[in-house]
Amino acid sequence: MPLRIVQQCIVALAVVILTGCTTTLSTSERQQVAGKTYVVTGASSGFGRGVAVKLGGMHANVVLAARRTEVLNEVARELEAAGGKALVVTTDVSRLQDVQRLADGAVQRFGRIDVWINNAAVGAIGPFEQVPVEDHARVIDVNVKGVVFGSHVALQQFRKQGRGVLINIGSVESEVPLAYHASYSASKAAVLGLGRALNEELRLAGLRGPIEVATVMPWATDTPFFDHAANYTGRTARMPAMDDAGKVVDYIVYTSLYPREEVPTGWKARGAIWSHHVAPDLTERISANIAHASQMESAPPTQPPTSGSLHQPMQAGTGVDGGVRARMEREDATRKND
Repeated sequence: MPLRIVQQCIVALAVVILTGCTTTLSTSERQQVAGKTYVVTGASSGFGRGVAVKLGGMHANVVLAARRTEVLNEVARELEAAGGKALVVTTDVSRLQDVQRLADGAVQRFGRIDVWINNAAVGAIGPFEQVPVEDHARVIDVNVKGVVFGSHVALQQFRKQGRGVLINIGSVESEVPLAYHASYSASKAAVLGLGRALNEELRLAGLRGPIEVATVMPWATDTPFFDHAANYTGRTARMPAMDDAGKVVDYIVYTSLYPREEVPTGWKARGAIWSHHVAPDLTERISANIAHASQMESAPPTQPPTSGSLHQPMQAGTGVDGGVRARMEREDATRKND
């Protein structure tokens, strides 16, 4: 490859990685959120809880959906104390009747839905054939069928209203599949494909603009997700170079005002996606090697295999931050001292 082309590629990579929009909202932008109605699935922890509380502080109406009713009530009290209004609807997003009840409850209480955020997700970590097939199936039920159900009812409501924003939470793994995350990577690729297809349908119907579909694509982030995931590695769940959950929360809220088709959350996410576009096989190989070293070699042994929160919700892990980075530091320090 000529040196000039290599130099241009390096410059382009630097631009992609180092540039990006700010996600800090001005006073006038925060006022645009006030009074809007948001539906947030997976609102009992992680991104969902962080988004809900942040929206409450901007005086939004927030409809909270998850399986853990008691935790949702706690989130509702927190966001109402911050100035918002809350509605709790216990929801398993893999059940269409639950998702329809969620939409109906939101409209009945607040009259409309301005933004629907499909955030609920589960994962299964381990060699593909060692993860029980029923666990893989549950990942698809929640992460794909749940997003399809939520998108379906949301877009029906948006067409009635004439406008609305649908935000589906994908992942860098929507673009770059990761070893030991096979069904999760597959599910997040499906989320990205769904969003792309829906935007083309909206364009063809002349509705693109008033109605938008955005796929937010976070890098690995420190949330309770890793402790909630099914784990068949025999080791504690981990990932290097995790982002802070608050960073992704800011991106999601910002996207509700300024939706784009695909929203990588920060320079690591943008860099990984750019790299995969340029050199997909090499990017996947490097990513797999990093995942193997971190998850299968560096992580300490843990308890027997677990299905995590896939089939039944867990009491633990109700915060926005998951404490994974702190746990990894303790584990690594212990290993060095041994």
